[in-house]
Amino acid sequence: MFINSGCHFQNQGGIIIGDGSFIGHNVVLATINHDLDPANNRKNHYAPITIESHVWIGSNATILPGVTIGEWAVVAAGAVVIKDVPPYTVVGGVPARALKTVRNDSVGEDVHEKNS
Repeated sequence: MFINSGCHFQNQGGIIIGDGSFIGHNVVLATINHDLDPANNRKNHYAPITIESHVWIGSNATILPGVTIGEWAVVAAGAVVIKDVPPYTVVGGVPARALKTVRNDSVGEDVHEKNS
């Protein structure tokens, strides 16, 4: 695992980082959110973040509460991840969306085709 400089991990909800993952500089992992209902006076809500093995998170990305990033996934620099990322998927943008799947050259086929 490698974690670059300037990262901010807000860990009240729990954070799991798998083996072989790379986290770029200035990445934010936020496990807390606030209730939007004014009657609840911005009550805190906590949810864990799970980063599975061999994930690559680009610089300045933000991962929000409750998100799981599947193994070998890539989060592009500057992305804001608001929902789970399937394994072997590249996501980017605000909010992050799937851009492509990672090809597994060791078997010469797209990983999603192999697992379908």
